[in-house]
Amino acid sequence: MRLSRLVSLALAIAPIVAFMPRAGNAQRPTGVVPGVEVLLTDSMHLIRGKRVGLITNPSGRNRAGTSTIDLLHKAPGVKLTALFGPEHGIRGAAQAGEKVESSVDSATGVKIYSLYGDVHVPTPAMLADVDVLLYDIQDVGARVYTYEWTMALSAQAAKAAGKPFIVLDRPNPIRDDRIEGNILDPKFASFVGQFPVALRYGLTPGELLKYLVGAKLVDADIHVVPMRGYSRSMWFDETRLPWLNPSPNLRSLDAELLYPGTVFFEGTTATEGRGTDAPFTLIGASWLTDNAAAANELNQLKLPGVRFDTATRTIEASAAKFAGQTIPMIQVRVIDRNAVLPVEVGIHMLRVLYARHPKDFQWRPSIDRLAGTDKLRAAVEQNAVDALIADWRVQAKRFSELVQPYRIY
Repeated sequence: MRLSRLVSLALAIAPIVAFMPRAGNAQRPTGVVPGVEVLLTDSMHLIRGKRVGLITNPSGRNRAGTSTIDLLHKAPGVKLTALFGPEHGIRGAAQAGEKVESSVDSATGVKIYSLYGDVHVPTPAMLADVDVLLYDIQDVGARVYTYEWTMALSAQAAKAAGKPFIVLDRPNPIRDDRIEGNILDPKFASFVGQFPVALRYGLTPGELLKYLVGAKLVDADIHVVPMRGYSRSMWFDETRLPWLNPSPNLRSLDAELLYPGTVFFEGTTATEGRGTDAPFTLIGASWLTDNAAAANELNQLKLPGVRFDTATRTIEASAAKFAGQTIPMIQVRVIDRNAVLPVEVGIHMLRVLYARHPKDFQWRPSIDRLAGTDKLRAAVEQNAVDALIADWRVQAKRFSELVQPYRIY
């Protein structure tokens, strides 16, 4: 009888034991370990005993959700003396292009300097109480985003002030092994494309800065603290890092994937979906009354990984285009993210809408800055987008070869 009870007890406990973590694995972290955690566990010598400046926003945090600001403020032997906020501000709430003022962080009492107001780079006065400048921001892998240019220009400014610059690396959310689009023509350099890199550049922030310095496009004294457990083929949702909108109008991974192409519509009289529930996946205009026919024409192209559907949205009153209006739209649905070529999706959409509405569809001055060239506009107008795409594929291949020596992962 006693033996029978012991056997029954053993059988009851066995499933529980089977799923208990082994002693050696109990504290082992899962998923990708961001650069900030690697810094604080393995590389404290880089900042210990120093006055630290930090460029960040809400995306700068560890896996538990604690901000890099708080982590550094509490780190022993480290004095956090200055914070710097990029576009959208250090709290990430300001809208695109909105000027951000300097202030003081209420939690730490540390001065916050805006890098998206009167200046775009730290001035010598801002760096006077800083020994080393850190950067920790989640990027989106597209040249037209301003964060990477804040990083590059700030690294250059730090070098001019005699300060080293450290990147706490983070993933490329739309894969680190995919490069697409043209290399920016320096004649069209701006804060949405500062240096000649590919539109979808297929690099982490640390790799990008390593390339810019190695190619002598940026003069800076840099160190990259790499991630652990990261693979170049990962999508962001495969890293197990918590999702946080990198800016107010990029609200999903599909939007980030499509962004390198649908962002072109910022430079047109059509809307890229700001003021809707799904910016950069919705393209529309009050005059796009043939959206069903346009979506069908796009579907006939059989572009890999996407499908085009119709939609209708009422645009928020605060939006820059079609505010308060209910307008017809085309919705871009990602059906196979590994197959999507977002830049080519954007180019074909431009051509279809231009051809159908040559009077209503107009360019805005920003289009050449967004494209990094005036050839996109010309190709759309002249029905030469296939030739443009072929040329851009060659440029993407060339950029892939240029950056290969600077790969970390």
